[in-house]
Amino acid sequence: MTPPTTAAVDAGTSPRSVREAIAGPDDVPAPTDATAPAAGPVGATPKPAGPVAGGLLVLVGMLLVALNLRAAITSLGALLDEVRGGLALSGALAGVVTTLPAVAFAVFGSLTPRLVRRNSPARVLVVAMLILAAGQLVRVGTDSALVFIAGSALALAGIAVANVLLPLLVKQYFPHRIGLVTGAYSMTLTVGATVAAAAAVPVAHLFGTWRAGLAVWAGLALVAVLPWVPLALRARAARRAATPAAVAPRPRRIRPGRTRLGWAMAVYFGTQSLGAYAIMGWLAQLFRDAGYRPQDAGLLLAGVTALGVPIALLMPTLAGRLRTLHPLVLALSAAMALAYVGMAVAPHDGALLWVVLLAIGQSAFPMILATIGLRARTTEGTVALSAFSQSVGYLIAALGPLLVGILYGTTGGWTVPLGFLLAALAVQTGAGMVIARPRHIEDEA
Repeated sequence: MTPPTTAAVDAGTSPRSVREAIAGPDDVPAPTDATAPAAGPVGATPKPAGPVAGGLLVLVGMLLVALNLRAAITSLGALLDEVRGGLALSGALAGVVTTLPAVAFAVFGSLTPRLVRRNSPARVLVVAMLILAAGQLVRVGTDSALVFIAGSALALAGIAVANVLLPLLVKQYFPHRIGLVTGAYSMTLTVGATVAAAAAVPVAHLFGTWRAGLAVWAGLALVAVLPWVPLALRARAARRAATPAAVAPRPRRIRPGRTRLGWAMAVYFGTQSLGAYAIMGWLAQLFRDAGYRPQDAGLLLAGVTALGVPIALLMPTLAGRLRTLHPLVLALSAAMALAYVGMAVAPHDGALLWVVLLAIGQSAFPMILATIGLRARTTEGTVALSAFSQSVGYLIAALGPLLVGILYGTTGGWTVPLGFLLAALAVQTGAGMVIARPRHIEDEA
């Protein structure tokens, strides 16, 4: 069942107005759903959309892209020691490598709205996945630390653009299934991250080099290109067949940075990701300090990710069915708060409970992804809100592992770092109360 707010949006947005939202000088306006016909010459009878235009191909393409959104990062994390030894990375350069994803997501993600105004999303995704594959190949084909970092930045640029585009595509093709489709690609993203982290070391051992453990994921990026090529070609062909009268005018620019909703979304996205990045980087160390063996501490960290897979599928659907997100925001924040306090008081005895609570609390990530589509009426608003939320958000998130590490090193314990994460959670909850009420970025921009 479509939530009241989403139904109102969909009922009030005509196919033409949605197509106008992302049309640019080089592309025919894109369809708003799987059944919308391609634009054609004025006066011509529209033909039914074929399989290439169908929602199934788009969904498969989105899921393949989602598999790639963290694989290049988590595979490197699993092999970081081997990479440091192979390239003689200094501690400072290793720090740059681990901080690079959040910075790259912020910088390159902010460019995505401009790309979408000039090109169809399908064409942008084709290029983004090719750039991701090229960057991964560059970094495994060099003995230079600086070239390795440059290749990593190139790969992350492709991921950053795809990060922003997926909420747009959900809104454009599946406006009545925002929660379900967002949950599907969020779950796939988590699976891709987990598989890459688990498989990178065995693949490296199989081939006798860390380079193989990183290079294999370039092939996954190339596979993700395949569904988008026919979609991109169809958009180009339809543009050439269209008369000038069929090309939509440029839409009004949406500027989330000038709105309260835009900043609340960015702060919520950023503080949630700050906590998630800190947990990914330091949770295993916390459990080791509590007396767990290294392998058991790693399993506890993996448990957070594993438990998050089914939750990631369900959470966006739940968010889409609620008229207001206030109860959900408070429940997720309560789970995180209990986990932080529990890890400070009884990190060893209550470890399994804290892992479960962390997995529940971190489902705020798929929830905020779904909320991006729910808080915009048009695809122009969706891509603008997605780009702003993620660009500012990832800059905030980059501080998480760094500050937790500094506080841990300075105090020699976990009470102060966990107190910092609790303070960040309070900010997250405040921003969540702002975005919980049904509203749209177009009304404020």
